[in-house]
Amino acid sequence: MTQSKASPGRPRDDQVDSRVADAAVALFGQNGWASFSIEAVARRAGVGKASVYLRWRNKEELLIEALGVRLVRISDMDTGTVRGDLVQLVRQLLGLYAGERGQAALRLGLEARTIPGLAARYEEMAQAQILAARAIVRRGIRRGEIPEGTSVTFLLDAVCGGAMNHAMTVPPSLRPLAPDAMVEYAERFVDFVLASVLTEPEPGGSGGR
Repeated sequence: MTQSKASPGRPRDDQVDSRVADAAVALFGQNGWASFSIEAVARRAGVGKASVYLRWRNKEELLIEALGVRLVRISDMDTGTVRGDLVQLVRQLLGLYAGERGQAALRLGLEARTIPGLAARYEEMAQAQILAARAIVRRGIRRGEIPEGTSVTFLLDAVCGGAMNHAMTVPPSLRPLAPDAMVEYAERFVDFVLASVLTEPEPGGSGGR
């Protein structure tokens, strides 16, 4: 998601901007859009409401920019192997949904289409994530690491769906997940999924999509 343009006024103070962005993302994650307000963000950030309005014209612009600068973006990383690429993908997904700002990321997926100005940007972000994930599997097929008939859709449903499920079921007492826990889970999970892909399928199995 791209950042919104700053409103005219005094020069931006990076420390205030950072505190407001952190407060906005935290409040959105805790309470959702219905309870989101400039006043609540200002209180949590420890700044005056006027300071927030000097920077953002309304709460929509504030939330869009805060999410754009604070949420992890899923990107395509070519490590040289499909295993390495998928491990990086799972780590990114866990970082986004089970990391420090995971609650905000989960709420974004549920509420983006109800927030003025955010739906289109969320769709762009989601589409970029899908394209990055599909590129990983297609590279693996071209390299001969994955059988040619493998369904890209089914493999990514397993990888991304499994990572998302794990992120959503992490107990609150264990959030955010520690980086080493993310790495260990990602490696073991990807090895489990790839083992099933590399197993010879039963006759009559479906082809790739």
